[in-house]
Order: sequence, then structure tokens, then C-alpha cells
Amino acid sequence: MSLAKNAARSTLSNVTRFLSTGAAPGKFTQVSLPELKWGFGELEPFISGKINELHYTKHHQTYVNGFNKAVEQQAEALATGNFKQAIALQQNVKFHGGGYLNHCLFWGNLTPQKNGGGELPSSSSALYKKIIDEYGSFDNLKKITNAKLAGVQGSGWAFVVKNTENNTVDVVQRYNQDIVSGNLVPLVAIDAWEHAYYLQYQNKKVDYFKAIWNVINWAEASKRFDEV
Repeated sequence: MSLAKNAARSTLSNVTRFLSTGAAPGKFTQVSLPELKWGFGELEPFISGKINELHYTKHHQTYVNGFNKAVEQQAEALATGNFKQAIALQQNVKFHGGGYLNHCLFWGNLTPQKNGGGELPSSSSALYKKIIDEYGSFDNLKKITNAKLAGVQGSGWAFVVKNTENNTVDVVQRYNQDIVSGNLVPLVAIDAWEHAYYLQYQNKKVDYFKAIWNVINWAEASKRFDEV
């Protein structure tokens, strides 16, 4: 694995630990947008280039900026003993940090079809065998995940996760920018916020949920499964 990839994974791991424990930030390196492995238009026709451009450069950037600012402000409050202010800032840290982290996972588990988007992991992989064993088929897993996505009231996410406590593959739902952590390790993250689909699919979000599987990077999901 390259030094850049190691650094990126280390940053995501540190942010996850920070958000899930609520620990004081102390000295914290500011985060930045992850490098995309594909161009904005390369996920078409399933996700339009305009959506990806706005999603990445505007929405995700807002979470990056908000998280960095909130962490800095909280650190200053703690340093001056203003614990009331530090506690009040925790919601901003959680919201923007979750938005930063979830979107990093989201971009990482998407890839153009020409690069393998939508292709199932190798039948010899541990992830493939686990999903077939638990769900019978990938189609069943997708249906369950899409039901979780459709069930989001307002804004949120659905995650295919590895449950390290019982070694299962589960599907969980999160609202707003809440993250999955602890014994749940995200394998696939799918954004159910309107900004992820509305310019293209408008009120037909179910069509977006069906379409996105055509550009899911199962090879990346398999790597995430194997790493824990």
C-alpha cells in the first residue's frame, strides 16, 4: 500500500476514533477532501457528473471546513477552561466530522463500470462467501439495503457493515451524519441525502438506490472486509 493510501486510511481511522469516543481533540491535523480515483462524469449514466461535482466540491467541502473549524474552536475552548463552550461545540464536531468521514467512505466505494464498478467480488473472496452464506445472493443483500435507504425519514445513510463481534455482514441505517463505529466496520456506504440524487432522480429516490449498485466498488468492499 502506498504512503498516501496509508496516510488517508490513518486519517479516517483517527477521525472515526475521535467521533466515536468523544475524546478531547488535543493536537489534531486538519482534514481535507480525499483524492478521487475517477472523473466526475465517469459514473454516468447512473450518477451524473454534475451531481458528483456539486456533491464533492460543495457538500463534502462544507463538511471538511465545518469539521476543521469546530475541532479548532473546541480545542481553544478546552485550552482556556471554557468547558461549557467545548461541550456545546461537540454537536458541530459530530455532525461535520460524520459528514466528512461518511463521504470519504462513499467516494471510496464507487468506481466506473470500466474499472469494475458493479462487478461482484471474486467468488473465492471471504466477503463473497459470507454474503452468499448469509443472504443467499447479492440481489437479496441489495434489496435489504435499498429498503433501509428507502426507510430513511429525512436525511441519512445505509451501510453494509462487518460485525466483528459475531463475524456477520449486516445492513444498518443511520440518520443525518451519524457514523458506524465500534464493532461495526463499514464496507459499503450509500448516501440517502437529497443532494446525492435529486438533480438527476428528483423525487424518484428508489431509482437512485437501484442504479448506484452499478458503480459500487465491491473490490474495495472486499478489502475493507479483509482488513479487520
